[in-house]
Amino acid sequence: MHATLPLLEATDFPPINRGELHTLQVNLGYLCNQSCVHCHVNAGPTRTEMMDDEHIALIPRILEARNIQLLDLTGGAPEMHPRFRELVMAAGALGVKVMDRCNLTILQEPGYESMAEFLAQQGVDIVASMPCYSPANVDQQRGNGVFDKSIAALQALNALGYGRAGSDLTLNLVYNPLGPSLPPEQGALEADYKRELYSHFGIEFNALFTLANMPIKRFGSTLISKGQFGTYLQLLKDAYQPHNLASVMCRSLVSVDWQGYLYDCDFNQQLDLPLAGATSRPRLQTLLDSDLSGREIRVAEHCYGCTAGQGSSCGGALPQ
Repeated sequence: MHATLPLLEATDFPPINRGELHTLQVNLGYLCNQSCVHCHVNAGPTRTEMMDDEHIALIPRILEARNIQLLDLTGGAPEMHPRFRELVMAAGALGVKVMDRCNLTILQEPGYESMAEFLAQQGVDIVASMPCYSPANVDQQRGNGVFDKSIAALQALNALGYGRAGSDLTLNLVYNPLGPSLPPEQGALEADYKRELYSHFGIEFNALFTLANMPIKRFGSTLISKGQFGTYLQLLKDAYQPHNLASVMCRSLVSVDWQGYLYDCDFNQQLDLPLAGATSRPRLQTLLDSDLSGREIRVAEHCYGCTAGQGSSCGGALPQ
């Protein structure tokens, strides 16, 4: 795999600083039942990296100490961590909202048949990857048969109340472009998704998040192999919108890797770019006593991916 960091470190991206910490985003590990082309963490069925018990036990303490409002669980497939359910319940007991970044197909895997019902019982928000409403496009990006399994999972979630009008169970979908292009306008694409998924499959959901593909890890390496890396990076830079700086996710989120190290965002985590200005690499324990507000954010060329066009974050297009 080609290294992308040497092509990203030298940057003219403007300096930015943190605001109040709102979200703790935790990568529980890289184990996943899928190996998607666009995956920026290179997750898959053979990965063994998983957060240990010591750091899992620290998370509820951090949530309480820093008055965190949202615990954002990601992976890999976060549901595959053996202490996933325990962590969800511990956060819920503190009144913290939990978000599960779900690939949908995990809900159809042997041993996880009761996971959807558990998520509903705990009131967990689900953010589910669904790169298209077309079977061919989804299977091209995520593997053969993934579309049908995803549809079955969405129908099961709807049956539990997720995404339905009047329900407090939130189901949001995520769109990534298939290749080196910016995502289309979020509102218009959401309307297309809602029309197509409901008319063909009876599926309802709350909102669609459009995310730009980051030129790092698996996707970045593919761009290098195809001679498209520089062109894609220039596309992101040419589409830069300075007003997006006010809403980028790194201002209110801190990302934690499976080893407990802290990063400004999930993308910096995958590039192994630790928090700016630290004399040593801060870990989860740091948050028990330290407030990150006001600190400088570590930036590189990939940050243009969050500020291009309508903007892109873990919550989709940025507020305009």
